[in-house]
Amino acid sequence: MSDDVKIEGSLREKLVRVKEMWARDARLITGHVADPARDRLPPGQTLVSDLPVLDLGIQPEVPLSAASLTLDGLVEEPATLDWAALQALPQEERVNDIHCVTQWSRYDCRWEGVPVPALLALARPKPEARFVVLHAHDGYTTNLPLSDLDRPENLVAFLYDGRPLPRRHGGPLRLVVPHLYFWKSPKWLKRIQFLAEDKPGFWEVRGYHMRGDPWREERYG
Repeated sequence: MSDDVKIEGSLREKLVRVKEMWARDARLITGHVADPARDRLPPGQTLVSDLPVLDLGIQPEVPLSAASLTLDGLVEEPATLDWAALQALPQEERVNDIHCVTQWSRYDCRWEGVPVPALLALARPKPEARFVVLHAHDGYTTNLPLSDLDRPENLVAFLYDGRPLPRRHGGPLRLVVPHLYFWKSPKWLKRIQFLAEDKPGFWEVRGYHMRGDPWREERYG
């Protein structure tokens, strides 16, 4: 086990160094701005037919008995929803395109899960809550304006293409925020923390953009 941990740590460090270098060099930036109402593929992106696997070198195994989602911080009704409680909520399907900051895009991804606005209705964010930090089981974090989280196309997804979300793609549950670069849609999601002020996450403190709009090429900050 100690050797496995060492290898994972080495892979993680190498990945982080490479992506920090991309941010310093503004890699993949074309200088173009697109209109999502007109242009399906954002600037600098390449269309792929598969769903690539990207992570920090660790894919945590989260059994359903440990799967839960905590909603806390500046909310009227803080809660931790276990797997049974999450499954009891109304679920919907969404088909959307996704765009990774590493330059790939995939069209027509089919997800099923709980719409984010339904979760927000349960937690009832306080008026001063304007941002969230998203926490994952692998230690990953990322930030979002609450206005970017509270959109009808966003899901906490359990299924992909009609099947339980595989571990390599963030199962048993992940966030899907398709209008932003996909690093803003953390795998293995476990907590949504509501804040008054913006707080950078894992990649944001390493040179990546605080919002991440693909059509404006907001890859780096």
